[in-house]
Amino acid sequence: MTTLVSDIEKHEMGGANPNLSPELVWHELERASFAVLGYTTPEGEPRSSGVVFKALDHRLYAAVAPDSWKARHIAASGRVSVTVPVRKGGLLTLLMPIPPATISFHAKAVVHPAGAPEVIPVLARLGSLLPPDRRESAALVELAPIGEFLTYGIGVSLTQMRTPARARGRVAVA
Repeated sequence: MTTLVSDIEKHEMGGANPNLSPELVWHELERASFAVLGYTTPEGEPRSSGVVFKALDHRLYAAVAPDSWKARHIAASGRVSVTVPVRKGGLLTLLMPIPPATISFHAKAVVHPAGAPEVIPVLARLGSLLPPDRRESAALVELAPIGEFLTYGIGVSLTQMRTPARARGRVAVA
């Protein structure tokens, strides 16, 4: 049975957070360093992998082994889903059942081969993400967010995070 969702219900499900903006989401992405990428194999099987990333110029960059499944599968489709957990609350989250904050989005993904000239300027800005001895051997995954950021707990207080309707948000990628 298909359920139709009214405009009011869509508003209540996410996007009503007045504090949420693309700038706030990018600020949180620039502070984060871990993401889970969802993608499919060439046979259409779903996969997910964790990556350490750095946000630069409204893109996320992750170094991967050039012969890894991750590099091959992402390169084959060129599209991924990304979920970034955002730490909030410190010790308070141990006392109260508060889910983690998250930022999720779709992204166009390009896997740049090791040593590709177009990524040499980026490599210098990645800092500790990529140790100097791996800079010439690692492939670089460039993730360009598309569509909207879907958030949970971004721009709201910890107590508001306990209410899903208040904690969810949606904002266009800028």
